[in-house]
Formats: sequence, C-alpha cells, structure tokens
Amino acid sequence: MERYEPVREIGAGNFGVAKLMRNKETRELVAMKFIERGNRIDENVFREIVNHRSLRHPNIIRFKEVVLTPTHLAIVMEYAAGGELFERICEAGRFHEDEARYFFQQLVCGVSFCHAMQICHRDLKLENTLLDGSPAPRLKICDFGYSKSSVLHSRPKSTVGTPAYIAPEVLSRREYDGKHADVWSCGVTLYVMLVGAYPFEDPKDPKNFRKTISRIMSVQYKIPEYVHVSQNCRHLLSRIFVANPYKPTPPQRITMSEIKSHPWFLKNLPRELKEEAQAAFYTRRGGGGGDAASASTSSSSNGSSSSSAPALQPATTPYYSAQSVEEIMRIVQEAQTVPRPARPVSGYGWGAASDDEQYDDDDDEEAPEQDDDEDDYDRAVRQVHASGEFDMAKLQI
Repeated sequence: MERYEPVREIGAGNFGVAKLMRNKETRELVAMKFIERGNRIDENVFREIVNHRSLRHPNIIRFKEVVLTPTHLAIVMEYAAGGELFERICEAGRFHEDEARYFFQQLVCGVSFCHAMQICHRDLKLENTLLDGSPAPRLKICDFGYSKSSVLHSRPKSTVGTPAYIAPEVLSRREYDGKHADVWSCGVTLYVMLVGAYPFEDPKDPKNFRKTISRIMSVQYKIPEYVHVSQNCRHLLSRIFVANPYKPTPPQRITMSEIKSHPWFLKNLPRELKEEAQAAFYTRRGGGGGDAASASTSSSSNGSSSSSAPALQPATTPYYSAQSVEEIMRIVQEAQTVPRPARPVSGYGWGAASDDEQYDDDDDEEAPEQDDDEDDYDRAVRQVHASGEFDMAKLQI
C-alpha cells in the first residue's frame, strides 16, 4: 500500500468507497475500490475479483491487483478518466443513433468477450460502463460484483441486477442463463441511449416497482414519436426484447453472436471492433492449455459458427494480473479478519491518523451480520411474488 498515495474520492456504493490513487513510482493514476475488512469480505467479493482478473479486453476495465490495509481490502483497477456513460447521457439528454451505435458496438464486444470466457455480468447498466479520456471515448465495462462463472456454477438462480435493466426470466426465480439476461440488459442500455428514458418504467409513475415489473414481463415499451430511430434499429430492439429466451419457435431472443452480425450493428463498425481485429483477444478452438482453455466451450446462447471455420474462443494465455489466484485467495481470506492496529491508522489504512480518527475500542464490535443472499431489490421482488399479482407459470418463462 506504500506504493500508492490518495488523490480524491471518485465514488461510493454499498461496497464502500472508490478512490483515485497515484502510484508514487510510476505516477500512474489508478482507481481503488475499498471494502471494509471483516464480514463484508465474502465469497461474492472473491468471485468478483477472480472473474475480473480473468478478463483482459480493451472494453473491460483492467484489473491490476488486490492490496490489504489494516482496515480495508483494496481492489486496484485501471482508471477511466471519462467517467460514467450515464453522466454523458444525462448531460446530452439522449444520443443521436450513430453515437448510440458507437457505444453499443463497444459494449457488445466487451460483453461477448465475457461470455466467451464463460462469465456473465448480470448487472449491465449505464452506471457500470465507464469511458476513458480520449476524444473518441472507449467504453469500459466495470463492476463484476454480480458476475457469475458458468464454468464453476450452474445457471444462476438468484435475482440480481438493477430493476430497470432486469430480464423477465430473472424475475421468474427459476434457473436462467445469465448470458441471455445480459443481452436483454444491453438492449435496455441501447434504448436509454436513444430515448433518454427507461423502456419499461411508466413515464407517469416511474417509481412504481410493480408497474415496472408488469411492463417488463409483458414487454410493454414504445419509442416516442419525437425520437427518430431507423427501422433496422427498431428491428434489433424487437429481437432483444423477447420475454422468453427459450421459446422453441420464433420470435426468439437474439443471441450476442447474432447481434454482432445484425446490419444495424455492422454499420460504421470501427476497425478495431471487427472480427479480424478482435481475434487478437481470442484463439482458435483446440489451441492448447492455460486457464482459459480449461473453460468449456461457449454455450448455444453465444450462437453457432459456420461449419467451415472453428468458433473463436478466449486466448489460451490471457494477460492476467501478476497476482496468482492462490495469492489473491490468501489476501482475501486474511481480509476477513480485522486486526487491532498497534497504532492509530487513517480511515483507509495508510498514513497516520488525524486527531479525530483515533482508534476506538467500540470498533471491535462486529456489525450485525446481514443476509447477503437477499438485498432490498430481492425483498421487493419476493413481496411482489407473494402478492400473487404475477402468475409466472402463465408467462411460460
């Protein structure tokens, strides 16, 4: 931790605080996510770190390392100087179709790589997409706190994600394929960029959770007349917003592979996002060992390739962080304990404590243990299910 110095706070959430830090030797700016040691360090934190570590792609925030302070576990990541895509839309109101396509193309390429690595994000949204500081901003996917590996786990069964972006099958409380759910969330992101509003919220009552669920389950959305959207774009949205991704007959929800071959997606596709350029991050199937090679081949949700050429698979020797999984596991396990410092420390465990940050014996008391399997959104969904307002069986999801 001595290698870094704090610059300023750049965000906060349920996890804790994110800070902009500077490497004292290289002067490189990095983002550091601080999670308080103790009960907050659980298997979800470990999963987030390991999944993020395995993803090396230009459209994914780069994981660097984890470090331990006397008070916090810190996840060190690439710093995206351009801020959130959400903020950019708030400033603009909505994007022109070409600009929306530019960011959507990058989002799809990043998510497609996650899926090829057998990782589904499960919380894709504008707030989890950052931009670098270049004139033509590069989109960067971040926050893998809800991510899940289909190699290590069966299809996810928990209701996670953000209400406005969540897919119908996730609300069903049955097993679902997280890759299909990610496609739906990408569609919501595209709609918001185009319209400047969420597709399934009632404009007159946007905070009504039950109405939002009802509109999601019935795929009730429309594009306002004042927003010009091409027919190809409308067609793509209609293929994404399909309630049941497992229907044996059309219309079926489009797959990530099919999105990448859709005419609207291919229009003005930047050279670095074309398949031949993206191949640098993949290798042909059957290419030999490494962590990625141990992953099973992509499921049918990624679409199928032509029989004449093998499907692209993750590179067998991805550029992982220098930290091994074993070292990360050791650090995370150590972070589950809260050592009593020999001397006062500052709020995040570097430098001396200020006069008003003296160590207090009361801090030794453990916080009440929370049920990590159910958050506020989970409880709201459970209440709606219990009310009987929505018969999931009738929806055939």
